[in-house]
Amino acid sequence: MTRGGRTDTTQDPERKCIASGESQPKGGLIRFVLGPDGMVVPDLLGRLPGRGIYVAADRALIDKAAAKGLFSRAARQPAKVPDGLSDLIEGLLARRTVDLLSLARKAGLAITGYEKVKDWLVSGQARVLIQASDGSERGKSKLRPPEGTGKFISCLTAQEMGLAFGREHAIHGALAAGGLSNRVVEEAARLTGLRFGGAGGQVGGETAGRDTKTA
Repeated sequence: MTRGGRTDTTQDPERKCIASGESQPKGGLIRFVLGPDGMVVPDLLGRLPGRGIYVAADRALIDKAAAKGLFSRAARQPAKVPDGLSDLIEGLLARRTVDLLSLARKAGLAITGYEKVKDWLVSGQARVLIQASDGSERGKSKLRPPEGTGKFISCLTAQEMGLAFGREHAIHGALAAGGLSNRVVEEAARLTGLRFGGAGGQVGGETAGRDTKTA
């Protein structure tokens, strides 16, 4: 497991985080570029032109890079860091995770509702269990995620999950196997790093197993 909670994979090219000095797969990092005015711009999709600067999806490391002038050092030129950079990135990641989850729902790869989620888990159709970070612990403990790493997401609020599922709020959700589901897991892992720190633990089977033992 890399910083930000993402499952490591040897197929993903590695880049070095300018704040920690550690190399890890690109998927667990946030890419930044400098705009024409020298402003640091987060590039979540990794598509903006320019030399990429990478920081792990970890609020503390992003704050360190901003406070200690590490963007300027990496770019070898003056770099202006926007105020509240880590908050900005968290908001962008939350929106992206919600949007991807919504797309997965429309594609039939994601469902919500306690009974539906339970049925998917029992039948083996659910690849990932999703539960709201602010949901009742007693209620959430009645569902256990599938075995394995990266099978549990708990970085979205009930309101954010509700936006994804087209309702006021949602507590329980599940993802079936599919390309969109993989993207939800990856973005949720990065969001976990911004909301819960590098140790995270909100995307992964082991922590989920501790938190969601059957009642």
